[in-house]
Amino acid sequence: MEWAKTRPAATFDLAGSNIRACSIGDLPGAAAALALEGQNEEGYAPLIESIADRYGVEPDQVTTAQGTSGANFLVCAALLEPGDEVLVETPGYDPLFAAPRLVGAQVNHFERDFAGGFTLDPDRVRRAMTPRTRLIIVTSPHNPSGVVATRDALEEIGWLAQANNAHVLIDEVYLDASAASARGPVKPEGVGAAIGDPFISTSSLTKSYGLSGLRCGWILSSRDVARRIRRARDVVDGTGSIVAERLAVIAFQHIDRLLARSTEILETNGAIVREFLRSRAELDWVAAGGTIVFPRLRGIADSSAFVERLLSERDTAIVPGRFFQAPEHVRIGFGGPTEKLRPGLDAIAAALDAKAWT
Repeated sequence: MEWAKTRPAATFDLAGSNIRACSIGDLPGAAAALALEGQNEEGYAPLIESIADRYGVEPDQVTTAQGTSGANFLVCAALLEPGDEVLVETPGYDPLFAAPRLVGAQVNHFERDFAGGFTLDPDRVRRAMTPRTRLIIVTSPHNPSGVVATRDALEEIGWLAQANNAHVLIDEVYLDASAASARGPVKPEGVGAAIGDPFISTSSLTKSYGLSGLRCGWILSSRDVARRIRRARDVVDGTGSIVAERLAVIAFQHIDRLLARSTEILETNGAIVREFLRSRAELDWVAAGGTIVFPRLRGIADSSAFVERLLSERDTAIVPGRFFQAPEHVRIGFGGPTEKLRPGLDAIAAALDAKAWT
């Protein structure tokens, strides 16, 4: 996160993983909805109801949060105590390791590797668990590869968690984008929280809908867990921004339109990225949906020098794999403007031709 916030700006920025940002014009009625007052002590009721309706749960199973990262932190704050153990996938998104540590938990790891197509393997989870494991954290689609976990794998991990008096947190912030790239909305049974009480799903309007400015995140869980999370929020930030939550309701009123916008962007850009990846013998990659891809640079132990030279010499940003514990990889985002994607990929190709890792 520090790298992402402090690195130089790039003309061709493929480091982000959001859908291209919406404008006020993309949300009909947004300007008229702006108001500075309203009741949202336990979350703005129209927003809670919109999220519940969209994902097929009851309103009292929904807790709002400041984006998905805020949602993940609230889950950790509510469920973990100092000395508890948390099991997190690797390669993985660094804040998912940091949030449990911030509340005093010990973080252990299990692997989702390139050789296995970054699939979620319940046997690896089983071998890495200890009697003190209280939370298992995964992403689906996987960040950084974009691979979606199978329901069978999640169900098996749920059984393991339940037998150990633990929960499973699934960060699903890319799930709607993955469904968009597959030409269909997320079905209620598609979210992890629908599997059963051990599961907790987090997501937001950021990555899949181009609305990161709203910081509208949520948690889907059992009623008991939802109560615990709301009490944890009382000592973190209390409530969300009523202005942002009012706008988020407008977004949900037009959510199918926004998803269609995402679908159009991802169909166009996904085809361009796949063509590029197939054309480069230096790159190995696993096909996935969503807004990101995580190719491996053949014969290179650490992509950091390549990424730094790409930025300094060709004004193009991608993410070095070291931030995901896989330094031989890079993460490329393709949810942004197509007119930036093409020249960005051309710059990557030129840097590969020049062997810019040396």
